[in-house]
Amino acid sequence: MYQLNDLLHLMARLRDPQHGCPWDLQQNYASIVPHTLEEAYEVADAIESGDFDHLPGELGDLLFQVVYYSQMAREEGRFEFATVVDAITRKLIRRHPHVFPDGDLYGSPELPRLDETAIKQRWEEIKAEERAEKAAAPEQLSLLDDVPSALPALSRAAKLQKRAAQVGFDWPEALPVVDKVREELGEVLEAMSENDPQAIAEELGDLLFVVVNLARHLKVDPRTPCVPRMASSSGVFASSSRPCVKRGGQSRTAISKSLTRSGARRRRPNDRRPAPNCTFRVDVAFHIHHNAARWAAEASTRVPLELTTRRAET
Repeated sequence: MYQLNDLLHLMARLRDPQHGCPWDLQQNYASIVPHTLEEAYEVADAIESGDFDHLPGELGDLLFQVVYYSQMAREEGRFEFATVVDAITRKLIRRHPHVFPDGDLYGSPELPRLDETAIKQRWEEIKAEERAEKAAAPEQLSLLDDVPSALPALSRAAKLQKRAAQVGFDWPEALPVVDKVREELGEVLEAMSENDPQAIAEELGDLLFVVVNLARHLKVDPRTPCVPRMASSSGVFASSSRPCVKRGGQSRTAISKSLTRSGARRRRPNDRRPAPNCTFRVDVAFHIHHNAARWAAEASTRVPLELTTRRAET
């Protein structure tokens, strides 16, 4: 069975200037990033679908990304794979004083340990210390500075809100957030009535950002509710669109009818409201699908600035 050193050797061979793979030799840090993200999502997909037979392969693909970056850095004299292993090992020892009280990886596990409250408090202290170490000017450090801008929009929004809540910028419970959702929805409708595309985009971004906050208060990962609904919608779309391929423009009508049936099954027996305009639903679905990530990302960019300003004023 091949070992980690074999993988490192393979990567060095692929990047050999004379005998390596032309494609691998052309890559740089930036060009590999999309592959890294794709491999991470494939790992997540294998776990969510319970496909543990293929999980080792997906984890191997993800590990290969780390090896790839390390090889490029080694060629430039920056660092190598062993540096990566050393860095993460030191970090995890430091972040787990309740497991390694004396800071020794191979120290005695019988030493006194912290209780759960002390563990959480110490964890936050350690994270704050690490952020300060990364900052060029620690006195100007913001609590939001090290939240990666490349995170998916929903994940970044949730992380920003969690950080802001640590210093009091938060609602005390979920119900006030529901009121805020209604307020933001009203502003979306107002922007729609004025037919202002820029305002619509901004207000939808604000609405999505607050919905993420509601999910956080309800202790729901904001990405999780989308997964089964997307799977259901994908099934409806696929089954509806296949017969329509030969009928060209009729496809949207057929999808609308299918979504109508799907929506009707979910309506309560005593619900006397008129059925929704399905063509409108499809148009909105396509529009949101293509723009939701951008709207949420724009909102998650604006809000940190507002939070930083508010924090400076307090």
